[in-house]
Amino acid sequence: MSATIQPASAPSLTLSAAELEREADRIAAALREQLDGQLRRRGFVVAMSGGIDSSACAALAVRAVGPSRVFGLFLPERDSDPISHALATELATKLGIQYTTEDIAPALEGAGCYRRRDDAVRSVLPEYGAGWRFKIVLPGDRLNSDRLNFYSIVAESPSGERITRRLTPEAYRTIVASTNFKQRTRKMMEYYHADRLHYAVVGTPNRVEYDQGFFVKGGDGLADVKPIAHLYKSQVYAIAEFLGVPEGITTRPPTTDTYSLPQSQEEFYYALPTLMMDAVLFAHDRGLDAAAAGAELGLTEQQMERAYKDIEQKRTTTRYLHLSPRLVANVPSISALLED
Repeated sequence: MSATIQPASAPSLTLSAAELEREADRIAAALREQLDGQLRRRGFVVAMSGGIDSSACAALAVRAVGPSRVFGLFLPERDSDPISHALATELATKLGIQYTTEDIAPALEGAGCYRRRDDAVRSVLPEYGAGWRFKIVLPGDRLNSDRLNFYSIVAESPSGERITRRLTPEAYRTIVASTNFKQRTRKMMEYYHADRLHYAVVGTPNRVEYDQGFFVKGGDGLADVKPIAHLYKSQVYAIAEFLGVPEGITTRPPTTDTYSLPQSQEEFYYALPTLMMDAVLFAHDRGLDAAAAGAELGLTEQQMERAYKDIEQKRTTTRYLHLSPRLVANVPSISALLED
């Protein structure tokens, strides 16, 4: 899929073994320089979810500064998939780094995360209660229509019955605002351990997530370094495999691991499966014609145009997430300091 979507003058989405080694060394060198220079910290904290992005970041951090200066953090909560913890533990052990587990469920309970979320669910599904599981999803055929997209809840009763209901805008926003507690609470724990160790926090977004605003401001969007934000998802898989990340992680499908029912990133955010989204973003970034790029990917010209439009719309609507705090007036002493 990826190798065919490139003009002769553009770099490939697919990296050779030699290119992977050079890229891993380049990232490691940049991490060392950032740590010793601008950040002036002793090592790195990496929140490890058992997913491909955080696993690649942990391996790259070890390549940069060695296992003795990398600290792994596992941050499960009530809705986390148990396999995530097992996979993260396997990788941390293989890397030889110190790690700990911080169950954030009590903090989320105290902040009202689960209560607020469940109240919002019951506003559209009154029968929702103990033993139920759910996720929120977008329509599955977004490239085949120009209609307005809307979120629905898919809930499963304790008996296994599945019910789908359309979410009101208020219910959707409340569910997302409540579940965003999870990312922000995780980040709070990351910075606790970073402060304790005098380490820097590693952010784990890949290029598609970073470009398309698939992160929480003050949550997983907050970090001191973001070593893979320039790498497409397929490249992250490749570099993780090159670095020896276990197969259980490199073959694991991407998931949000946020809701009690398994949920793909495509269901919640992207218009396409993650790796197809990779190729579409790659084509869009290089200005490839929608008809030609669509033909290579098995999409019609109209579908490709809708995919391009979705990319541009997400960039616009999530610009806020990338903004630093706004100032009324410049503070020259600090501006000069930040330019160093």
